[in-house]
Parts: sequence; structure tokens; C-alpha cells
Amino acid sequence: MSERADSTQSSAISREPNAGAIVSPPTAEMLEAHLAPYAAHSALSRGRRFPEAPPSARTEFQRDRDRIVHSTAFRRLEYKTQVFVNHEGDLFRTRLTHSLEVAQIARSVARNLRVNEDLVEAISLAHDLGHTPFGHAGQDALNECMREHGGFEHNLQSLAVVDELEEHYGGFNGLNLCFETREGILKHCSRDNALQLGELGERFLTSKRPSLEAQIANIADEIAYNNHDVDDGLRSGLLTIDQLAQVELWQTHFAHAKREHPQLDGRRLVHETVRRMINTLIVDLIETTRRNLAECAPQSLEAVRTAPALVTHSGAVAAQAAELKRFLFRNLYRHYRVMRMASKARRVIGGLFEAFSEDPRLLPPAYLAENEAVQPRLIAHYIAGMTDRYALKEYQRLFVINDN
Repeated sequence: MSERADSTQSSAISREPNAGAIVSPPTAEMLEAHLAPYAAHSALSRGRRFPEAPPSARTEFQRDRDRIVHSTAFRRLEYKTQVFVNHEGDLFRTRLTHSLEVAQIARSVARNLRVNEDLVEAISLAHDLGHTPFGHAGQDALNECMREHGGFEHNLQSLAVVDELEEHYGGFNGLNLCFETREGILKHCSRDNALQLGELGERFLTSKRPSLEAQIANIADEIAYNNHDVDDGLRSGLLTIDQLAQVELWQTHFAHAKREHPQLDGRRLVHETVRRMINTLIVDLIETTRRNLAECAPQSLEAVRTAPALVTHSGAVAAQAAELKRFLFRNLYRHYRVMRMASKARRVIGGLFEAFSEDPRLLPPAYLAENEAVQPRLIAHYIAGMTDRYALKEYQRLFVINDN
């Protein structure tokens, strides 16, 4: 070995960590050093409702993400309806698979925009924790039941889950998530509810924006459910390719896929088309948002809050996405087979609520209230936490006489 080579090797070895040395875990600042100034930095978080010692080897937003994944409500999403009730088929999407798909899309966007991937993932994974069984039909039914008791809205219920209803920790109820994660979960809020939420509801009263991470999770949710509902609608037979020909976003990419892969048909052609649709929406979102950021030039998260909405599609792509959404509403969500299941869901949710209201002793002890005024809300918590199949079983237990 030459003297120069030997010297180079020795220099390289000297730069390596000592095998016996204890390497300190990276700090939050180190883990987030790549983020843009307008991103949410965990070291600058507004904090948690109950103070906790900082985590080691992970950021505050990573801790939030981990707590969400380990929560009971997150596991229950596996058996909650997206469009099709769980027992209708093993291959249809559930609230759990939908949440994972939202997180994947949101992380891709966040990475390209140099904003906080851990925060955007935490928001995405938690955004549907408060959904009732039977999807939007269940939510509408429970909202009607709660009409005289403050109503029911799944975003507020998701917040209730992470703030109060989860029971994992000795020092507090809920998951004690960071302000920024909780803010992102709260996608919609009425003025009356905003007034009761204090700092968390302030932006709904002052017309401010949430973080870019929350804005990304919001649109990633729409990208995921619109395109994947097309896939599930075709799989179920409730939608046809001929029907979709009237939708520009579908037809453009379907034609491209056919030209590039003329041998394809059936499911592979559907997958090839849907993936192209999703890619177009994601790329357009990234490029349009970059232009918005360049024009607005926010230098902090607070500047993002006072700016117009920055995470947007271009006008042309937004119009295509809106057309797809209208098509799905008319042809899938209002399909008679989906409406039959929605009607059944309303009967189940309404029947459970009525039975528990008339005789709260039918409830598990944890949901019995000493104060009658709060009993309806506890009933709503119990029903909202049910999976599809558990709600059906509870209904049978209460109303079906079993001869066995």
C-alpha cells in the first residue's frame, strides 16, 4: 500500500465514531434541520395540554404519530365503513386503509415542500378517529339523534377521542397531543363550537389558516377518497367504465393508459388509470403550492396562518377534481344499493340511541352519567366508537330475540 493511500485510509478511520463511544441521540433541531422556515417545527410547538418531559430520539410530532398508531380508536378503523360496509367484501377500503392512503399522499407532498412529514402524517392518521360506524350515513343519523343536544360532527369527535376518550396514560385522559396536531384534526368547526374551544378554535373566528401540514392533510384526504372510491365503485360493479367516460380526469388518463399499454384490460387497466389520476393531482398540488409559496414568501408558520390558502390545485385541475366528486355523489354515493345500506345504518344508529336514551341502564357502566344532562353525549361517544359489526351485534342483542 502506498504511503498516500495508507495516510488516506488512516484519516478516514479517524473520522469514524469510536466503536466504544456512546452516540447521543439527535435533537429535534437536528431531525428537522432540513425544513423550510414556513414549516411547523416541533421545537416551536405551542405545546401539550398537560406538560410532559421532551421525548428522546424522536420529535414531539413523531411522538404524536406514534401515540395515534397505538390508540384503540385507530385499530377500530379497520372495521369502519369508507363507502362499503366491512362485511360486503374483503377488498374494499375501510377507514383504516383510507387513513393510511391519506398519510402516504400527504407525506409525499410534505417532503416536496420541505414541511414537517411527521406532523402531516399524525394529522392524516388521526383525521377519521371520530367517525361513526357506517360512514357518513352513520354520522348523519347520529347528528339527527343529537340535534337537541349539541349535534354530532366527526371532526369534533376525533378531537374528543384524542383529548378525552382514549385511556392509555396515567397522567391524563386522551393522548395529550401537540396543539398543531389537534389543530390539524379539527378541519371544520361552527362558530358556537369554536367559542368553546378557546385557542384551538380561534382561527375559525378570525379567518386564519392552519399550518401548511394541516392544509396538505386536508387535500390529501380528498385526493385519496375520490380516486379510491372510483376503484372500489368499479370493483363493486356499482360504477362502469362507460359511465366514467363522462369524467374528464378519468377519460384523459384512461385513454393514455390504453395507448401506452394496449394489451391491458380489466383490473390492471383500472389500476393504471387510477394511479395516473392520483399522480396528476399530487404533482399539480405540489407545483401550484410552490408557486403560491414563492408569491407569498412566508417566513414563518405565523405568516402562513395570516396568508390566503397556500396549498391548492391549479384552476384547471381543481375543476376536474370537482367534476369527479360530483360524479361520485350522483352515481356511487346515491346508488340504490349504497342508499339501502345507508337506510339500514340510520335504523341501527337511531334504534341504539333511542334504546339507550330510554333506559341508560342498558349501557356499559363507563357510559352511565351521574348528570342526566350529559347522558346523551356519553351515548353518542359509545355509538361513535363502535365498529360496523359491533353496532350490528349490539342492535341484535337489544332487538332480536334469539331462540338458542
